[in-house]
Amino acid sequence: MGSKYTKRYTEEFKRDAIALVDSSGKTVTAVARDLGISSESLRGWYRRAKADRGEGASGELTTAEREELRRLRRQNVEQAKTIEVLRKAAVFVCPERKGLPV
Repeated sequence: MGSKYTKRYTEEFKRDAIALVDSSGKTVTAVARDLGISSESLRGWYRRAKADRGEGASGELTTAEREELRRLRRQNVEQAKTIEVLRKAAVFVCPERKGLPV
């Protein structure tokens, strides 16, 4: 679990770090050590960049797919809440249907 003091890196820094891994021939861990960052952070950025380029593991989501999935999940939650409100309203408006599915 991350602390509230977790460092935030700019997209430019992340791109440069990923490019350094690609161009230097060093391992992700070595590049992370040289830059003074967590190797796990750099490894995650590198893995995501590879997926975005279509070089990721089979079934790995791109950043765009992750964002769409996040958006669809939020939309699903909102729709479930709307359906629940409509169910309750239907019982209120039409009490004789109380035991029947809406």
